[in-house]
Amino acid sequence: MVKEKGILPRHVAIIPDGNRRWAKIHNRKPWDGHKEGAKCTEEIISASRTMGIQHLSFWGSSLENMTKRSLEERRALLKIYVENFTKLIENDDLHKNETRINIIGRWQEQFPGPLVKVLQKGITDTKEYKKRSLNFFLAYSGDDEMLGAVKVIAKNYGDPKEVTREVIKENLMTAELPPVDFLIRTGNDPHLSAGFMMWDIANAQLFFAEQLYPDFDVAAFKNAIAQYGARERRLGK
Repeated sequence: MVKEKGILPRHVAIIPDGNRRWAKIHNRKPWDGHKEGAKCTEEIISASRTMGIQHLSFWGSSLENMTKRSLEERRALLKIYVENFTKLIENDDLHKNETRINIIGRWQEQFPGPLVKVLQKGITDTKEYKKRSLNFFLAYSGDDEMLGAVKVIAKNYGDPKEVTREVIKENLMTAELPPVDFLIRTGNDPHLSAGFMMWDIANAQLFFAEQLYPDFDVAAFKNAIAQYGARERRLGK
């Protein structure tokens, strides 16, 4: 039995659910929920840096988000992305702490040119950093990621014996990221979605927060991390 008490997770992934429900409860537009969620993300990024968490991942949008929601909401969401990623890239703390930005998903295919340019700048400006990573999953589906990896492997490997865990990992969109230690989903809805990081969360501890994402403040985040540190992991023993 392995005790993890007081130990920080190396890689934390967050599914920030509840922006639209928060907006509905407060009688506001859906994109107002996304704006409040963006503020929450900014605060969690700052807190995680102070706490010493090395890798932090957010699922920003799924492929379905880009097709099933109203044009007005999609436009508002893309505007929020431009504003907040521009702010993030210009933040001195990002560079002082040598934090690499990774954008994972079909964003280059799905997003308009101005936003693609902003996201690419974030990647380019931080590509040499090694100390920390900040990862955003945009226009992303875990099912799509896994299917893409399987197709590449089927094309390049004739002998099934050549296909190892390492080969699978190398062909995922998340090839450069370590496995997820702790997965947090907000919104009081305990389930996973669209195969989010299905390979990388295989051994992750799960935490389902009651708060809708705009209400998941730094105190709630720290409480979740403390619970991770207090859990016991048997790891098959």
